[in-house]
Amino acid sequence: MSITNVAKVEVAHLLHANLAKLANVSAEQQDESLSTEVDIRVMLQVMAGILTETAFFFENPDETLQVSLNKISLMLECDPFEGDLPEWIDFQPHLIDTNTERGRELARLAIEDWSDCEFAFHDMLMTLVHHMLISWEDDGIPRCEAFRLLIEYATRCMSYELAAQELCDVLIEKKIARDGWTLGDCLGGLAGAAGWRLAKYNLIQKKREKESVPFPTEFDELVYVMTKEATRMGVPAGSDWRFGLPANDCPLNPPLELLNGIEPYALLFFSTIPMPDLREQAVACAKAAGRMLAVAAVGDEPEIAPVIAKPLAMAAITETYKTFWRGF
Repeated sequence: MSITNVAKVEVAHLLHANLAKLANVSAEQQDESLSTEVDIRVMLQVMAGILTETAFFFENPDETLQVSLNKISLMLECDPFEGDLPEWIDFQPHLIDTNTERGRELARLAIEDWSDCEFAFHDMLMTLVHHMLISWEDDGIPRCEAFRLLIEYATRCMSYELAAQELCDVLIEKKIARDGWTLGDCLGGLAGAAGWRLAKYNLIQKKREKESVPFPTEFDELVYVMTKEATRMGVPAGSDWRFGLPANDCPLNPPLELLNGIEPYALLFFSTIPMPDLREQAVACAKAAGRMLAVAAVGDEPEIAPVIAKPLAMAAITETYKTFWRGF
């Protein structure tokens, strides 16, 4: 075996080992379990992130992802499961985003050590995914069901990424270049759009009582999506996200004008994808807000200093959520 082929085998082995390791760590963090067993759902989410990031190595990532899934179907010699999935499989958008982003990072690291072209990396990944899904049948997990979940996670990962890109691009093109908005305006509007969607989901779809906890766990999870995306894009991490936020007894001041300016573009995009789930829309907007924050606050001469931009985004998502929660 040549040195090149040995290197390829090592990359494939490390990719598999790190995938399992990431899934194990994620399962322990999310389920607060000390078990060393890997959560298959988490592993599939990480795997979906690897597939999605690999698709971005090529010109048309959304089409490439579909080609990849079709190829996996041929290799598995099965179609994805078409029935109703069990109720315990709750597609929580913030968890899918978190775990698929771990997979995307793993793919970027793996391609750096790859000694061949992107096409060869893609073929190696197809083989790896095929072998893993087949091996799980020994544990009682049918390949068609695992494949169905992989498709669900990968499709959502791609949708969140495309949403973040599209929302940022359209605001820069339409609101900044044409209407004279600033990056801070776009940041406040996107963060506000995320906050009000979560409030609407909790009040209308989840039917939470207004007298219940005003900031449920879902709000912290949404904020995490925004802050993690920002730090991933180069915004300095730190504890200054809530610096200077108004006290609880201060009048609410949500960026409603900015929110109204963004909504037509957001609604058009979410209806085109389509993405009807309000939780997923909230995550997509939070992800876009984190990315817009990086555009505004990263660089040698940022338009907005990070110490100002971070509380600005936090205030927008918080004030908008509280306003719609109380029934503006």
